[in-house]
Amino acid sequence: MKLKEIMFVGEEDPEKGYTAQTLGYSIFTEGDTLEELKENIKDALKCHFDKKERPLFVHLHIIKEEKFACA
Repeated sequence: MKLKEIMFVGEEDPEKGYTAQTLGYSIFTEGDTLEELKENIKDALKCHFDKKERPLFVHLHIIKEEKFACA
């Protein structure tokens, strides 16, 4: 059965770039920029799913943590 869409949760890596992983599957990837992360997600999906099963759309939810003074 072909998946219509798949969700990745991404976040900024404290050292450099971005990481992302799927919800419901064991797929993890990373990239130095958001554009590279998106390309690496596509490559990871090609490795994990055959063409008939590969999702049509990817939802990438980026979590960004910030610390700031409030005083």
